[in-house]
Order: sequence, then C-alpha cells, then structure tokens
Amino acid sequence: MQEPLTAASPSEATHSGRLRWAILALLFAATVLNYVDRQTLSILASQVQKDLGIDDAGYARIVQYFLIAYAISYIGAGWVTDKLGAKWTLALFLGWWSLANMATGWVRNAAQLGFARLMLGIGEPGVYTAGPKAVAEHFPSEQRGFAIGIYTAGAMVGATIAPPLIAFLALQYGWRAAFIITGAAGFVWLAIWLVVYRSPDGAEPARTKEPIRWGPILRDRSVWGLATARLIADPVWYFYLFWFPKYLTDERGMGLIQVASLAWIVYLAADVGSIGGGWFSGRLIRSGIAPQRSRIIAMACAAALAPFGMAIALNLHIGPTLAIAALVAFAHLVFQINIGALVVDRYPMSHVATVFGLIAAGSALGGFASTHVVGQLASTGNYDRVFLLMGALHPVAWFIAWISTRSRQ
Repeated sequence: MQEPLTAASPSEATHSGRLRWAILALLFAATVLNYVDRQTLSILASQVQKDLGIDDAGYARIVQYFLIAYAISYIGAGWVTDKLGAKWTLALFLGWWSLANMATGWVRNAAQLGFARLMLGIGEPGVYTAGPKAVAEHFPSEQRGFAIGIYTAGAMVGATIAPPLIAFLALQYGWRAAFIITGAAGFVWLAIWLVVYRSPDGAEPARTKEPIRWGPILRDRSVWGLATARLIADPVWYFYLFWFPKYLTDERGMGLIQVASLAWIVYLAADVGSIGGGWFSGRLIRSGIAPQRSRIIAMACAAALAPFGMAIALNLHIGPTLAIAALVAFAHLVFQINIGALVVDRYPMSHVATVFGLIAAGSALGGFASTHVVGQLASTGNYDRVFLLMGALHPVAWFIAWISTRSRQ
C-alpha cells in the first residue's frame, strides 16, 4: 500500500494542485531533453564517424557502452532517488547527462566518444526513477497513471523533434555545437527545477527515517515478476522505435522522405497510448475498482491488442501496415504506463524508486538482448518472423505480471 500523505487545508490544496501540474510540466520537459540528448549521436553518426575515423564496428561498440551503462545505472538510480528524494536526484542525474552530452562535442577520438556516451548512459535513467517518486509524492492514485503517461509522452515528443532540431543546429553551427547546445539546455531546465520543486509535508522526513532494506525487496516475487514482464514486453517498443523505419525502407521500398512523412503516425499513436492508458486506469479507479486491479485490467486490454501486429507479416499494403503498427505502439504504451503506475501504487514511498529502478532495468536488459535477435533476423530478411515473435510477447508479459501481483490486489 502507498503511504498516505497528510491532508491539506483548502488553500494548501489549491497551492498543491498548481504545484503538482508545474512539476509534471517540468518532468515532461525533462523527458523531451532526455530523448533529444540520446538521439543526437544517432542523427549525426555518419558525420561524427567520418571526422573521428570510426568504422561501423567501432560505432556499434560505442552504442553498446551506452546501453550497458544505461541498464546497470537503473539499479543504482532507484536507490539514489529514495535516498536523496526526487528533487535532488533529478537535478543530479539531469545535470550529469547534460554535461556528458556537452562533453561529446569536445571529443577527439573513438575512446573519448565511447567514454562520453557511457557517462550519458549512467545519467539518463535518473528521470525515470525520480519521475515516479515525484508522482507518488504529489498525485493521488486516480491521477498517477495519467501523470506518468504525460511525462512519458515527452520522450516521444523528443524523438519527434530531435531529427529536425539536431540537423538544423549541425548545419548552422557544426556537429560539435549541436551536442554542446542541446546539453546546455539541460542546465536551463535545472535552474527552473530547483526553484519550482517542493516536497509535500512529511515526504522529506519519510525518506530518511530508515535505511532501504534490500532483502525484503529482493525476496518480493512481484518485483522480479514485473521486471520479467518488462524484459519480455519492452523489446516490442525497441523494435518499433529503432527497426520499423528500417523495415519500411529495406523491405517495403520506401524512400527516406516517405518514411519521414508517414512513420510519425506510429509515434503519435504511442503518445496517445501513453496519455490515454493512464486516463483509462484512472477512470476505472474513479468507478470504484481498486487501483492495482485497474492497472492490471488496462494492461490486459493492451495485451489483447498487441498481437494484431502479427498481421504485418502478411505483407499488407502500406496503409494497413502503418495502421497496425500504430495500434501496437498505442497498446505498448498503455501497457508500459500502467505497469509503471502499478509500481507506484504497490510499494511504499520510502523505496518506490528503488523498486522502480530494478524493474526498469529489466526493460533495458530486454532491449539489449533483443537487439541481437532482431538484428540477426533482419539481416537475413526475416522480418516476418520478427513481427510474429513481437506479437506474442505482450500476452506472456501480462500473464507474468498478473501472476506475480495477484496476491496483493
């Protein structure tokens, strides 16, 4: 059960209401920055490789440095969040990754670039552990799913605006300046965050009252069950984010301009799922269904929709293909948002970020492992098998999540 917060007077409640939405707006902006900084290298990869003399194998290793650091950092980021609180954790991690992104603009060789991206990987998970902590502190149960959905949607906005923004900066000022400018934007955000964020009465003492006990957390089967659920389900999102545009180009014969003009539909659907998934479970809560059960119901609906992605293996026309891909992206974000809200509902505020970090590490590991499998299949033209595989993952993930949490719904 989530630890209760002290009841506020009407004037305090009004102030708290304004504060929570201001905090949510800043969390949204932080995830936008997160994805812009993450994608800067991928957008400028060819130019960076040419200037630094890095071949494709070397570039792949640099990407792996980021992914490994990103996966491992999730575990520590959650613990740090529960020790320092949402305010100082996000300030620390966003400042860290912004500095790492700026440092990328000053690198002179492959080793320095690899180190800079490893540092970026260490910093980026902080927003996704501090975010749930801030939501747990400021939002009631019926609004938490919606709040998580809003700031998660910022990642998709970042993914959408990054290509034209980075291209413009690189063309106007050079690729090094693109890293420095986007990194510096984080420090502008940081100054606003430190002024705006306030913890609710009682929240700060609660987090320092006792040390985090790892034993009970690691013995909790639901922690491992939800981590496994994300490990299984999240490769679907990594595939549609990183491989689906390549599929449209390689297998469907679409040009770069066609992909750019149509693929955004898929990611817009993800935004709708991010916000709508939280709204849907919140609506169930307001109708009288328990919070945890509401999240499981929303996840079940998403798991029922995701297998429709298997139909893409039939080589349908581009229109139906994009529509089905959009449906899968929508379903996955509904699933992801509600599993995140389930964690916030289920675990005490004193260690909710630690648990969230462990579970999110499952997502990063799933993406890391699936990249090899998808790459092997895609390299031989077996995208049909990929779509069939991806279509089967969400029902399995939902079943594991349901089994591992049903004793405390």
